[in-house]
Amino acid sequence: MKKATIYTGIGDNGTTSLIGGTRVPKDHKRVEAYGTIDELNAHLGLLIVAIDDDEAISMLEEAESNLLAIGSCLATEGDTATPLPQAGITVLENAIDCMEAELPPMHKFILPGGNEAAARANLCRTVCRRAERTIVSLSRESMIDSTILVYINRLSDYLFLLQRQLLDGKEKIWEKHC
Repeated sequence: MKKATIYTGIGDNGTTSLIGGTRVPKDHKRVEAYGTIDELNAHLGLLIVAIDDDEAISMLEEAESNLLAIGSCLATEGDTATPLPQAGITVLENAIDCMEAELPPMHKFILPGGNEAAARANLCRTVCRRAERTIVSLSRESMIDSTILVYINRLSDYLFLLQRQLLDGKEKIWEKHC
């Protein structure tokens, strides 16, 4: 029996296979989109190990699972299947509503940082926004299920509020100097 290996050499020419076998350049918009989702998922893993809040951890683990489904959908050329039910979006919206009700209103920009967990949440938010931009770009040339963009948009909102929650009222406000 031949031993399985992680390297095949097939992608050494700068191409990769989509689900279904179509070969595309590794800088193809579809690869960029699901690659950024993969990067976001890796950052979420780093965030999870930095927080001590079971509810937030549960939400983030559910997001990781949803992102795997979204990445799989993005990696499948011509796939029009809905990668996740509307309930995934509703769960995020409910969490956002609860967090907003508990946090003081915000009237100025918040500087990143404050503590490690909040900084990681902010980094996740920025990668999430980049993922959204890559998916929007891809959607101009390929059919993308609308729930993907809605979910990614809500996830970035959730991550912003999670950052604020993790700062526990110790937000550093940006002061405009010009």
